Amino acid sequence: MSLKSLALIENWPVPTAAAGVVRADGTVLGTHGPAGQRFPLASVTKPLAAYAVLVAYEEGAIELDEPAGPAGSTVRHLLAHTSGLAFDEHKVTAPPGERRLYSNAGFEQLGDHVAKATDIPFGEYLRQAVLEPLGMTSTSLEGSPAKDGVSTVEDLLRFAAEVQGPRLLDPRTVAEAMTVHYPGTKGVLPGYGHQNPNDWGLGFEIRDSKSPHWTGSSSSSRTFGHFGQSGTFLWIDPDARAACVALTDRAFGPWAIEAWPAFTDAVLADL
Repeated sequence: MSLKSLALIENWPVPTAAAGVVRADGTVLGTHGPAGQRFPLASVTKPLAAYAVLVAYEEGAIELDEPAGPAGSTVRHLLAHTSGLAFDEHKVTAPPGERRLYSNAGFEQLGDHVAKATDIPFGEYLRQAVLEPLGMTSTSLEGSPAKDGVSTVEDLLRFAAEVQGPRLLDPRTVAEAMTVHYPGTKGVLPGYGHQNPNDWGLGFEIRDSKSPHWTGSSSSSRTFGHFGQSGTFLWIDPDARAACVALTDRAFGPWAIEAWPAFTDAVLADL
C-alpha cells in the first residue's frame, strides 16, 4: 500500500523533504523522498530524549517526582515544560508547575540529571536505551538533548511504531506520557502563539483543542508529537492508529504553518 498524499511534500518550498507513515505494528504504509537521508531534527529530538528518560525511570535510575532542575522542580516538571526555566537560558522565570514555559534548558538539565544518575553520558544512554534496541542506526545525539539529534525518516518510523506499540517501556508509562500533566496550564507554543490551555504530556505535545496548530483540522484531539525549528515533525494520532514523520532542510516558518495542516489532513483522509 502506498499513500498518494505523501507526494504532496513535492509542493513544499524546500530543497529536500522526506516523509512516511507507520502503523503500531511497524507496517510502513508509505514513504516519499529520501527516507534514508539524515536531517537535523531540532526539537523533534525531545521525544527521543524523553523516551530515554522514561527508560531510566523504569530501570529505577531516577523517579519522576524526584528533585531535578531548579529548586522545587522535579523530573516530571522538566519533561512537561513546567519547571519554570526560561526557553534557552538556565535561569528561573516562574515557580514550578505554574506556567507552561517551553524550555530547551529544561531538557538539557534532564539530560544532565540522567547522566549523573546512570554515570553514562546522555547521548550514549539514549543510544543504548532507545536507538540500538529499535535498530535506529542512522540516528545520533551529539550535543543538546533539546535539539541536537540527527535522524532519518526510516529511523523515526521505527520510533513512532514503538511509541504506538511499546516494547521498550510498559504501555502504562507511555500512556502516562501521552496524558496531560499540569492540566489548565497556559503558555506559548513556539511559532503558534499563546495557548490556553497549552497542554503537554511527558516530552510530547498534546494537540487537544489548540488553535492554530501544526497538525490538521481533522487530527484527533488525542494526537501528540513534536515539531522542530529545522522544518521537521512527528505526530501520532491514536484515533487514526497511525503516525507520520516529515523531515526537511528548510527552517520552520510561514511555509510550514501553511503546508503542514493541509498535508496532515490529506494523509488522514488517505488512511
